[in-house]
Amino acid sequence: MKRVTIQAQVNPDICRGCKICEKVCPVYAIRVTDKKAQVTADECRGCANCADRCPFYAITMVKRDNPLVIQADVSRQDPEKIRALCEKAHFNPEQVLCYCVGVRAEEVAAAILAGARTPEAVSAVTGIRTGCTIECIQPLLRMLTAAGIELKPNPNGWQWYGETATAWTLPEDVKAKYNSRGFFFDEDRKLLDEIAKQKGDE
Repeated sequence: MKRVTIQAQVNPDICRGCKICEKVCPVYAIRVTDKKAQVTADECRGCANCADRCPFYAITMVKRDNPLVIQADVSRQDPEKIRALCEKAHFNPEQVLCYCVGVRAEEVAAAILAGARTPEAVSAVTGIRTGCTIECIQPLLRMLTAAGIELKPNPNGWQWYGETATAWTLPEDVKAKYNSRGFFFDEDRKLLDEIAKQKGDE
């Protein structure tokens, strides 16, 4: 759950419509219209990416009159479907995927099962990627891929990255090369799979 207490605010007298803010927003809550950036307040998740990246200092983060609470309702989805999706992505449902906000794999799974089909849609529902906006793109992409969703980078955004190699996708020649140097890829994979299958009462 994320309690959003701030939002982006644009000074139109300073904004030059460069669109950098639009490209770095993880939920596309800011758009440039008529060469001026405009924020959709109820979509802003308070990450401050736009304010941090604006080269003209036209954006500041201001306190919201009414904080937003962002959280996927896990109870509305079938728990077995949530578990199956998490395990397919090699995550335990209770595993934290976004440490800045505290979003768990089960919340991301619930958002996907409820219809979220892109990173920004999942971020808007759960708050994942609205803290540091960097680290949790990888587990998020893994979850979407496990759901059978074909990912295509948005041409208007900069925040989509390719997936990095995991214990399940390392080529055999790479494993063979480094196994003799103290790496234990197969053992790591086995342990991670066991963790993904653990249940809370075990």
